[in-house]
Amino acid sequence: QVELVESGGGSVQPGGSLRLSCVVSGYLYSSYCMAWFRQAPGKEREGVAQIDSTGGTGYVGSVKGRFTISQDNAKNTLYLQMNSLKPEDTAMYYCAAGQVYTLGSWGYRYWGQGTQVTVSS
Repeated sequence: QVELVESGGGSVQPGGSLRLSCVVSGYLYSSYCMAWFRQAPGKEREGVAQIDSTGGTGYVGSVKGRFTISQDNAKNTLYLQMNSLKPEDTAMYYCAAGQVYTLGSWGYRYWGQGTQVTVSS
């Protein structure tokens, strides 16, 4: 059974930084892709960043240059470094694992429970 557990969310002022972590337990095929999604109240879930098994990455346009996705395979941990945070980044952030390299939620089979990020002055 695969379990994803996020941490690192919190409240931060605009311009601040946060690093989210997602620990993966259980067995995932080495070919699996990982991603971060977010969902703000009243909005659809949005793919934010993705990483494939070779380390290739992709981002939604609104976070390019500000967010960095990475993974530490030895620690079975996925990260999302978020810099220059804006109020519009406020959302519940989820990590996900799947077999398709996409920012669409349809490509992911396993999901964490989420960690809240709030950006406000």
